[in-house]
This record gives sequence, structure tokens and C-alpha cells, in this order.
Amino acid sequence: MNPATLIGILLIVAGGIALAVKGISYTTEETILDIGPIEATAETEREFAIPTWAAALALGLGVVIVIVGVRGRPS
Repeated sequence: MNPATLIGILLIVAGGIALAVKGISYTTEETILDIGPIEATAETEREFAIPTWAAALALGLGVVIVIVGVRGRPS
């Protein structure tokens, strides 16, 4: 398997996962109050949205790379 085909397969998998998941959520801890030994923190949940167009582009580009990689293979 040549490197182009492997990269194409990875792009297809990543694009498919990104289309299915739509985003990644994570939690951050922020200090609200800090007075000497007293400290108050709050956890905030944030989300990193993956644009649908970017996931579709990765998926399509992966398909193209795999097709070109297979057709470009010498017989």
C-alpha cells in the first residue's frame, strides 16, 4: 500500500467520524475568586464544532486520493 492510499484512507475515516460526531465537547476549570487561601472555581463546558463542509471536504478528498493512488499504481 503506497503512502497516498494510506493518507486517503485516513482522510475518509476522519471525515466520516467528523460527520457523525459534529463536534467535540470539553470542560475547563476557571478561577472565579482568589482571595488569599480562599479560592472559588467553576467548571465550564465548551464545545468545538466541526464544520460540516470541512468534514465533507476531508471525506471527498480522501476518496479522490485513494482513487488516484490505486489508478497510479504501476502494473
